[in-house]
Amino acid sequence: MDNSTAEKGSPGQEQQAAGVGILLQIMMLVLSFVVGHVLRRHKFYYLPEASASLLIGLIVGGLANISDTERSIRAWFNFHEEFFFLFLLPPIIFQSGFSLSPKPFFSNFGAIVTFAIFGTFIASVVTGVLVYLGGLMYLMYKLPFVECLMFGALISATDPVTVLSIFQELGTDMNLYALVFGESVLNDAMAISLYRTMSVVRSNDPSGQNLFMVIVRFLETFVGSMSAGVGVGFTSALLFKYAGLDIDNLQNLECCLFVLFPYFSYMLAEGLGLSGIVSILFTGIVMKHYTFSNLSENSQRFVSDFFHLISSLAETFIFIYMGFDIAMEKHSWSHVGFIFFSILFIAIARAVNVFSCAYLINLVRPAHRQIPSKHQKALCYSGLRGAMAFALALQSVHDLEEGHGQIIFTATTAIVVLTVLLIGGSTGTMLEALQVVGDGHDAHLGEGFEGNNGYVPTSREEDETTGNKLRMKLKEFHRSAASFSEIDRNYLTPFFTSQNGDSEDEEDDPMPSSRRGVYHGHS
Repeated sequence: MDNSTAEKGSPGQEQQAAGVGILLQIMMLVLSFVVGHVLRRHKFYYLPEASASLLIGLIVGGLANISDTERSIRAWFNFHEEFFFLFLLPPIIFQSGFSLSPKPFFSNFGAIVTFAIFGTFIASVVTGVLVYLGGLMYLMYKLPFVECLMFGALISATDPVTVLSIFQELGTDMNLYALVFGESVLNDAMAISLYRTMSVVRSNDPSGQNLFMVIVRFLETFVGSMSAGVGVGFTSALLFKYAGLDIDNLQNLECCLFVLFPYFSYMLAEGLGLSGIVSILFTGIVMKHYTFSNLSENSQRFVSDFFHLISSLAETFIFIYMGFDIAMEKHSWSHVGFIFFSILFIAIARAVNVFSCAYLINLVRPAHRQIPSKHQKALCYSGLRGAMAFALALQSVHDLEEGHGQIIFTATTAIVVLTVLLIGGSTGTMLEALQVVGDGHDAHLGEGFEGNNGYVPTSREEDETTGNKLRMKLKEFHRSAASFSEIDRNYLTPFFTSQNGDSEDEEDDPMPSSRRGVYHGHS
């Protein structure tokens, strides 16, 4: 039965099919928002919103598969990576950078950077090597080494949406929240840079270039994108400080400009051949820290609501689409072994990443600021895979030939679904078992801020122990991070913002308040 010619025949029919496709998408979005709200009202944590959206997508995809309308709907659901990378991902990434609260983030800055950059590197290499070895031992499909590393890089992008929303609901230790959040935000950037570097290596020279060039390429992507983002952020801060836009009747203009800047930074980086995601992320962090306080109050309220809205729409859409895609896609299910062992290897890599980095960090930190082992376990557990891994896997279908990309894509989607459904669903129980979440009240979140979060001058007594040199080195780094927050307070903030000290009180609220008030009234 060949109805593709009939479909293409009349433009009217095609338009109708498009309308039906979009209608379906909107209905699914509405449904998943309603379901998510109901689930949260009833404090049902076994099915987080992301999982609910995934399941809705799966069900609709399954129904479309059974009915014969499959082909026409398929045509309208099959969107390109461009759509994904240009319209869905940037708002999510920007919002994650924008909603970082500077204080806990900067006071754990060393730890977050260690986890996100060093840890992600370890995780992706360990995964890649294990997948390669698994291929050699005939446990799973054999992929070339560089492709194994690409798979390792794309799968090491964590996305703990569900974990963070449960943290927000149940209240948890501020430092743990900052660690999980900060790591997930920066590690997306790291994973993309690694993936790009690997694909460049793969396309340039099959025999593999020397390691030095690879590292240079990676640094070029990462540092270049980061500085582009930070540059745009600072420019926007100065513009809003000196343009005098915070007069009442210019509020519309102010908001328009503010919303355009993140996209400007994204496209600038993409145009320079760098990573837009990395760039928009740092733009988000800088704009929150400096530009935001230069806005008038109404604009501040509007802008933060706006980005929150856009990103939650995009996120829900991505999860629905993932569910739909899995139900509709012609998957190569012959590689169940590949999926099974990948999941095993990812779990191993995640554990190696978290525990080794935590060990390094605890070498440096004074006794009262150590990362306790229950926090390490919670970190290890919150390594869900989500939108970012899915996006990179979509891209790998194009990047790799001979169906290898298809295998990676199948494995990635399976991993995302399993981690989101299983781990996401059991997170609440798990965190309560580890005793890292509170009793549902956020009162204790703000405390302990000044007490043990300020930088404590490190004492000299413990230098006699082993690991002496390493410790000294790491402590130097620690001090420079401390002096960074000094520089920020004394020079950057006065230079880039119009008011001094006024914004300090607002910054203390660690969790985004938009989510908080809504659900406490109903309990």
